[in-house]
Parts: sequence; structure tokens; C-alpha cells
Amino acid sequence: MKLTWQDTLEIAIQLMEKYPDVAPQWVRFTDMHKWICELEDFSDDADKSNEKILEAIQMAWIEEAK
Repeated sequence: MKLTWQDTLEIAIQLMEKYPDVAPQWVRFTDMHKWICELEDFSDDADKSNEKILEAIQMAWIEEAK
């Protein structure tokens, strides 16, 4: 499955699995952007993200990590 910036929940789940020891509320958006772009299934344009998208991914990650 190829991921795009719109797949916020699936991206959050993959980040949680790849970085299980990371507290998502403390991740900088610049780091998270890099990690997302490095995900094996991610295939969207890196320049299409914005703060709103990254915040939605971070919130989903926080919820999934509970």
C-alpha cells in the first residue's frame, strides 16, 4: 500500500511501530517530516506537506500510542 500525506492514521501507525520508544508529543515537525518521507510505503511528494498535515499525523500518533 502506497501512502500519501492524506493517510494520516496509517502514517501514525507506521511511525509508532518504527519508533516505539519515541514520545510523539515531543517530536519536532522537521524530524517527523523526514521520518515520514523515509517510510518504505510512503510515495508522495515531500513538498506537499504542511504544518496542518503534520499536526494531524502527530495527533493520530499520540492517540494510537495511548
